[in-house]
Amino acid sequence: MLNEKIANDLKQAMIAKDAFTLSVLRMLKTAIKNKMIALGDGGKNELADEQIVEIVSAEIKKRKDSIEAFLSGGRQDLADKEKTEIEVLAKYQPEQMSEEELRKIITETISALGQVTANDFGKIMGALMPKVKGKADGNLVNKIVKEILAK
Repeated sequence: MLNEKIANDLKQAMIAKDAFTLSVLRMLKTAIKNKMIALGDGGKNELADEQIVEIVSAEIKKRKDSIEAFLSGGRQDLADKEKTEIEVLAKYQPEQMSEEELRKIITETISALGQVTANDFGKIMGALMPKVKGKADGNLVNKIVKEILAK
């Protein structure tokens, strides 16, 4: 189970005195705990791996957004720190699809929906995201769908 893997890696970081990894994993455990509390069971039940993957993806997205902000503000040092945090978090995500695999799934999904236009963007994304959730970056999916619809 993913939650156990995170807990074990947290212990290993403590033993190794790896302060950076320890900090990132503590933040992740806190985000998981907050999600459990938000679900209303008082944090008593474990989250499913899919829910943890969603939390990890959200944390990675936050860091990607921060990287853009830091780079536009001329803070390469902070952007590098965020990139390193993403590397730690990425260990808890399923393997990401290649752009080629993603294009194939997007094309198949659009074909299955029949005749679509740029106005059907929401419908396409609605059909597509459950297939690629956690396995592909939403921004990349968005870009490829727009690219295909523009043809």
